[in-house]
Amino acid sequence: MGTWGTGSFDNDNAADFAGDLDDATAADRPALLREALDNAASADHLDSYEADLAIAAAAIVAAQLPDGPRPNPNYGPNFVAAGEPVAVDPDLFALARAALTRILDDEENEWLELWQESGDADAAIAVVEALRNALPA
Repeated sequence: MGTWGTGSFDNDNAADFAGDLDDATAADRPALLREALDNAASADHLDSYEADLAIAAAAIVAAQLPDGPRPNPNYGPNFVAAGEPVAVDPDLFALARAALTRILDDEENEWLELWQESGDADAAIAVVEALRNALPA
């Protein structure tokens, strides 16, 4: 199916990542989130797969905040929908912001190019910006 919407988990890559997180132990989830965020934040050329995973990871990190946005329970991880927390080190919030900032950078960015070609870039960017704005600076 590929991508069916602009939400954090509205694509096959993010939905598969949600499944991987559901299958992982609670102790392993922070490392999976960190890896996805770090891959995007440090990418010279950001491909859409890395961006999709980082957006999903950032959505989970943001959901750990007391008033953080909650991912769509239909496509996001079941453990988040059930209210199960993830042990998030404070530096993970900064890494999530860095990854989302990289995703919004138009330099060598396949994710952004694909959204621009689809005509829905403004809506996709708004989702990323809302997540980034929800995270502490």
